Amino acid sequence: MTTTLAWLVATLHATTHTPHGRLRGDRGEGVISAAIAVLIMAFLGALMWIGFQNMWVKVDQKTNDRIDHISTDR
Repeated sequence: MTTTLAWLVATLHATTHTPHGRLRGDRGEGVISAAIAVLIMAFLGALMWIGFQNMWVKVDQKTNDRIDHISTDR
């Protein structure tokens, strides 16, 4: 068997349908896609947490400044 023919047979064998209707070469695609989605969601969650913490510090500081301003007016 020549190298080209062996490569062609291996390629056809890898892309034939299994009894479950899936391609043999696509077995890990769902796991990889799920992992990418989890990483994206974790990154977005981390960004949202940093933004929330930053907002909370600013609101806390502004509230304390206004309370101090009210208490010194009297």
